[in-house]
Amino acid sequence: MTNTLTNPSNPSALTNPSYDQLPIIDLSAADRGPQARALLHAQLHSAAHDVGFFQLVGHGVTREETDALLTAMRAFFALPETDRLALDNVNSPHFRGYTRTGDERTAGARDWRDQLDIGAERPARAPGRDEPPYWWLEGPNQWPARLPELRAAALAWVDRLSAVAERLLRELLTAIGAPADFYDALFGDRAYPHLKLVRYPGSAGDGTSQGVGVHKDYGFLTLLLQDTVGGLQVLREDGLFHDVPPLEGAFVVNLGELLEVATNGYLMATSHRVVSPPGATERFSVPFFYNPRLDAKVAPLPFPHASTAPGVTTDPANPLFSEYGYNELKGKLRAHPLVAARHHADLLTPA
Repeated sequence: MTNTLTNPSNPSALTNPSYDQLPIIDLSAADRGPQARALLHAQLHSAAHDVGFFQLVGHGVTREETDALLTAMRAFFALPETDRLALDNVNSPHFRGYTRTGDERTAGARDWRDQLDIGAERPARAPGRDEPPYWWLEGPNQWPARLPELRAAALAWVDRLSAVAERLLRELLTAIGAPADFYDALFGDRAYPHLKLVRYPGSAGDGTSQGVGVHKDYGFLTLLLQDTVGGLQVLREDGLFHDVPPLEGAFVVNLGELLEVATNGYLMATSHRVVSPPGATERFSVPFFYNPRLDAKVAPLPFPHASTAPGVTTDPANPLFSEYGYNELKGKLRAHPLVAARHHADLLTPA
């Protein structure tokens, strides 16, 4: 993927206010002197406050790094089904591994995609009697024995995008007048990054079009690598869902619920969805979720616009917690009912 927008000759062209495209943010502007960095901060502030979504270029991730991951990913989905099912996430109390098409749920409805869920490679942890149940989420990944290059490429991607997201978060906090390092202590070597390798196999046989249902993400930032097929849609201020046209070399970035909580709604966690591609057309995407430690408690962010914050979105069906692990566990139990029923029946709310 060639990044054709890393060094534009006209920086003011990086913001497109029309619904034909999200705002485009060039992260490399932070290294081009005070004027370019000030413009970056103005654009980043607007995109995060007004939209909650943008396209990120100038991030420094190379075509070679991207190709290594995508090649290994396509090889995984080309494996025989028996090989993929050997990694069934139903076997993992940590929600790691392969999810068959239709086994994941969003807002109670079936998502028509299959995927491999990957996190930081750590030993299994069963929470003690007095520990929060979200510690179940820490544990080992499941890898295909016939494809050792996938493990290397995926874990390298987690490290690479963690560094990009860390830098982006610091620039974003600076952009709204907050201390750049305010949340540094919530990450470090115990952060909870989450990577999905996702395939949409086309439309469901029953005609339903939900690739992924309407949702918001739980953590701080999501960086999405999408192919050229399209299907991602974002809820905009007109109350309608708008397509996000793929942009070569860019990551689609959206803000998670923790940043909305941290800023009392000043920064937006925006609803989005994926519409299944038509017929038997395949779509591949790689979302990376930049999340803090599971036990991180997100303190309110001190910033000069706090007095104008509208408050956090309230949804009785989706309570938000300032302690990150509870948000992540809530989402996992809902999204993966087969895993929840096998390993965590005691955590499920009675019907």
